[in-house]
Amino acid sequence: MPVFVIFIIFMICLLIAIPISISLGIVAVLPGAFDPSFTASGSYVIRSMLGGIDSFPLLAVPMFVMAGIIMAHGQISKKLFDIFTYFLGSFTAGVPCAVIVTCLFYGAISGSAPATVAAVGSMTIPFLMELGYQKKFATAIVAVAGGLGVIIPPSIPFIMFAMASGESVSDLFLAGIVPGLLIGFLLMVYAYVYCRKNGEDRARINKKVKELHDRGLWNVFKDGFFAVLSPVIILGCIYSGVASPTEAAVISVFYALIISLFVYKTMTVPDVVKVLSEALHTYAPILFILAASTAFSRVLTLMQVPQTVSAWILSHFNNYIILMLVINVFLLLVGMIMDTTPAILILSPILLPIVTGVGMNPIHFGVMMVVNLAIGFVTPPIGVNLFVASSLTDVPVMEIAKEAAPLIVMFLCALLLIAFVPQIALCLL
Repeated sequence: MPVFVIFIIFMICLLIAIPISISLGIVAVLPGAFDPSFTASGSYVIRSMLGGIDSFPLLAVPMFVMAGIIMAHGQISKKLFDIFTYFLGSFTAGVPCAVIVTCLFYGAISGSAPATVAAVGSMTIPFLMELGYQKKFATAIVAVAGGLGVIIPPSIPFIMFAMASGESVSDLFLAGIVPGLLIGFLLMVYAYVYCRKNGEDRARINKKVKELHDRGLWNVFKDGFFAVLSPVIILGCIYSGVASPTEAAVISVFYALIISLFVYKTMTVPDVVKVLSEALHTYAPILFILAASTAFSRVLTLMQVPQTVSAWILSHFNNYIILMLVINVFLLLVGMIMDTTPAILILSPILLPIVTGVGMNPIHFGVMMVVNLAIGFVTPPIGVNLFVASSLTDVPVMEIAKEAAPLIVMFLCALLLIAFVPQIALCLL
């Protein structure tokens, strides 16, 4: 069966709202079903699906998902936000900037963009509106800043890329730090320009900041100390060699439970059952997508799709700059219509030979790919972050997208810098 027919069938399945995991399973089985001599029979596809999820590094994903949910229920994001508001709230755009920094830190806990939007947005959006900021602006800033959750380590998409490419998870985590900080800085620059142009209700803001200051730095810091410490412990365990990323993910779950149950006492033992149920409902669809994506990517490899696409692109685009622009535009388009996990698992084997063929570091490419797909979290028609933010505020998705457009432009500026200045991603390696 021709490859283009397989992809057409895949797109039709998505358009008629067949779940992506089932769509991937269908197109993985089709080549063997129509050609009995083809290696990838039905039993091969099933073995590939089971083999794809039989991975020690992959165990980090459900653990980080669970840790993020526990910390959301444990009101960790509020503790973080209070600390950053204490220091930044007195400045122009200080409170929106505190929201962005909170997303950075919470992303270093959950590893998930939608989880970051849900946890940070549910608390900060009403607070921003109370201080006089427009509802659309408050919703857009959280939706876009939530995308930092997949760039700042630990990052679930980085784990997926490591699985697809064979690269080190720890190196990918390390490479994501500076790009994540760069994107956060550019988002704060826009927030500053927006607030200078549209003004702020300084009386209300100063009153709230004064309440924090009246509590005293020591009390605010003491209340949020264990929340700030959580990403330090997670990343410290990984980079000190004490634990692998998977082991650090398990540590993060126990740390989150202990802090929420016994230190902050924002959760009770019955809440743990609800958290386990929510984590299961969150991870199970990811697991099915992962299994089907792995099988489909192996079928594409047997059909020599990566080699064919690589040869075609390299023969038509010899200029490095043009090649990078083409790949980035392609990834941006994919991010708009496909979820991150299948996109990484399907496209990594296809694009990696191309970029390494022109001398690009695979770790650099992994960061660039994840940043591209992170932009997809806030661009229609999929735009998961937009839907999560919309559910929090009832602002229509397209209105959030319009308000988020300048923020997305800042994201794109960061993407260009990351793509063409490799040291932004590689300087810490």
